[in-house]
Amino acid sequence: MAVENMKRILVEAQKGHYAVGAFNIVDYNSMRAVVSAAEETSAPVIVQTSVKTVKFWGAEAIVAWLNQIAKESPVSVALHLDHCKEVDFCRKCIDAGWSSVMIDASSLPFEENLAATKRVVEMAEAVAVSVEAEMGEIGGVEEDIVVADEDAHLADPKKVLAFCREVELACFAPAIGTAHGVYKGEPKLDFERLETIAKQTGVPIALHGGTGLADDVFRKGISLGCAKINISTQIKYAFIDGFVDYHNENKVYEPLKPLGAQLERIKKEVKEKIELFGSAGKA
Repeated sequence: MAVENMKRILVEAQKGHYAVGAFNIVDYNSMRAVVSAAEETSAPVIVQTSVKTVKFWGAEAIVAWLNQIAKESPVSVALHLDHCKEVDFCRKCIDAGWSSVMIDASSLPFEENLAATKRVVEMAEAVAVSVEAEMGEIGGVEEDIVVADEDAHLADPKKVLAFCREVELACFAPAIGTAHGVYKGEPKLDFERLETIAKQTGVPIALHGGTGLADDVFRKGISLGCAKINISTQIKYAFIDGFVDYHNENKVYEPLKPLGAQLERIKKEVKEKIELFGSAGKA
């Protein structure tokens, strides 16, 4: 299949009361592992890239990798840009071939966030690309974006509703108490806030900071309207540990062997999340 628009995938998830995993890849091998996991579970999947990853490899290379992988795949695959702060960089990725982008202007005042989002939606809609936006600030570290605990704040449902009335979004990421990176303690999610936002807007909800959440937290979030769940840190750990553990155990200086172990480690963990999110068999 060709790389697909994320909105269609998430609308189906919303209707079916399951969530689609959005897994942050870092190279061709991790991308191949994510799509292979989706194929083996017959699930739709979102291949997600950080701005940092795009800058490291180049936009054209990443699109070429996924076009090659996706054209041979029977499952629905979207290519999504995660947490982009710059409108011009969203434009760069849209032009390069991303099927979805996130403009994260959540650190700005409401009107400025809305204005930036409208600009991205306008350019994206012209070429059938979907858009995600955010309100409130999610704490923790995501690539080079650092939000201190004292600066994190939850999304105001009334402002979210006003925001979503102004723009057509594929999904919306409200801050509800999750955090990027590794949790320092037990996260306290505001499920009532999540439910209110999901019901009022009717827009599929994106849950950020998925690594480390308990299974029952995922299930409850999905039952209340989460249709997209971001997994980034867990992929990074699997990426490094899969390679290093194989080398430490075997001490073989044949790069393809630890790379194969790395792929299998990532694939295993992605498959587990796909099963948990309920998207297996929904491709």
